[in-house]
Amino acid sequence: MVQEAAHVMFNESENLLSAEEVQLEEKKDSKALKIIGWFSIGMAVAAIGIYIGAELRNRYKFKKRTPYDFYANAGEQQASEFGVGI
Repeated sequence: MVQEAAHVMFNESENLLSAEEVQLEEKKDSKALKIIGWFSIGMAVAAIGIYIGAELRNRYKFKKRTPYDFYANAGEQQASEFGVGI
């Protein structure tokens, strides 16, 4: 009776994957995960590089200040009233 039940259970037509097909799918998944991982690492390195570059530039600009930089109107501001003519 038990053998008949087991025979009926496995009698269904199922597509069972061979060991080679399973390994091939695992390699595809593994390769995709490796690509995603390396891409993520690259993006993190690029973001850190951009952040560090901006910090170094700001520090350099801060050290190269002139006495005129302490005045409020020392920046390159465009006069909006120039050429209005009344």
